[in-house]
Amino acid sequence: MERSAAAAARFLGSVSQFKVYEDYLDSKVTPVDLFYLKSRDLARKLVEHGHKGTVLSREEFEEKKAAAQAAEAARSNALYNRSRPVTLASAGKELKDNFLRALAEREEANRSGKMTSVIFIRDHNTLGQEVSGYIDYAHRLKTQDFEPYFSGKKQLMPGRSDLCYYNWKTQVSTSNSSPNFEVIYDDPNGLLFKNKRDKKILNVDPSSGPGEDSNRTFLQSDLYVHVVIYDHNIRTV
Repeated sequence: MERSAAAAARFLGSVSQFKVYEDYLDSKVTPVDLFYLKSRDLARKLVEHGHKGTVLSREEFEEKKAAAQAAEAARSNALYNRSRPVTLASAGKELKDNFLRALAEREEANRSGKMTSVIFIRDHNTLGQEVSGYIDYAHRLKTQDFEPYFSGKKQLMPGRSDLCYYNWKTQVSTSNSSPNFEVIYDDPNGLLFKNKRDKKILNVDPSSGPGEDSNRTFLQSDLYVHVVIYDHNIRTV
């Protein structure tokens, strides 16, 4: 698979070196063709129509060239995004609560993919109902603006679209896998989260260890009844 992908890349690269189709045909014309035909136009036509299957047609050439240009643009965008500094929502904020400071400490690693953190929160919603749930921090950072949370304008709370959610008053319960974690709720060991990148298990049972490459941090917070952060470190080869 890797060999064929590399071969395809080399082929696309060889097409992209020619500005127009005529330049491509010229690369196939031999000195012998020019000697006998006495015309470059005739030599091009001979190459185009006399070597079917081994020489690209004009349509095929334009197709391959467009694919090569798109691949190059994708590579350039990937390099740009990799080198572009990550904008942190917590930057410049005065964070007084332990929980917000802990989120700020983990923001860059979760945005860059070095770490995926799961946040457990238990507190009361705006209706005074006790709710609890597990939040995929990295996913929330990608889908929500966290500036209001770090500035104290909003309070981060679990919702029905998060990894797990439970309303203790209404007994409404939901679970959803995220781009980073698969929820395993029917395991004999209790609720587990399987990291989709390295396939390792994060165990949120307080009586068990959190799992390989994972850490559990209990936090005292003035904002919530109960907060725990589970950090799963992604090893890079």
